Amino acid sequence: MLNSTLRLKIQQRLNKLASQDYDNIECWQIVEAFNKAQIEWVRRQIMGRNAAQAGAEQTVRKIDDLQNLLTPLRLTSIDSGDYYLTNPLPDNYLEFHKIDITGTKDCCTDPKDLIVYLVEEVNSSVLLRDELRKPNFEWAETFCTIVNNSIRVYTNGEFDIRDITLMYYRQPQRIAIANCGNPYTGGITVTDVECEFRDDIAEVIVDAAASILAADIESFSQYTRTSQQSENNT
Repeated sequence: MLNSTLRLKIQQRLNKLASQDYDNIECWQIVEAFNKAQIEWVRRQIMGRNAAQAGAEQTVRKIDDLQNLLTPLRLTSIDSGDYYLTNPLPDNYLEFHKIDITGTKDCCTDPKDLIVYLVEEVNSSVLLRDELRKPNFEWAETFCTIVNNSIRVYTNGEFDIRDITLMYYRQPQRIAIANCGNPYTGGITVTDVECEFRDDIAEVIVDAAASILAADIESFSQYTRTSQQSENNT
């Protein structure tokens, strides 16, 4: 969706019919509201209604809507005894999806693919002593945790990690409008950065952005309408 169309649609959602009551909203406010709305929309899609609250791939629609945010990344790591510690997660990291690793052992120098489960760091010491859940090269299973913006892949000192590939959901790209104030840097935006989502998704985010702006200007009727549209189309 072009930024000019996006801007027009948000203004149309806010203005009363045949009026320009809210045309004094500045372009940087539209940029900030849309970027806030799209990150909130993405987080709602990732959150599920099952026991684990995980829903990024719960339906075909969610798979389709979020697939462009899935990002693979090779990580480097260092041996820290019981676990391998990776380099810091990227700045655009939003949520963990999965991690693939290969490992080797003295008896098996050919790298083996291992299944890795994400667990809570508080349980790591318990799992390391659990005969059924501790890292096991023969069973090709281990677990990892996320601590201080890095990933710990546990080995219990029994094998070595060769390759680590993280698959994660990145943050959506922020839109920017040319010749408009940049609310994040305080400068002026030189070129347009358009919404990376399909137009049908952008329409939903437009309603969410209009809802944010309506709440900011205390326009209750516009806030109610745009909020309902955004929620109904999630």
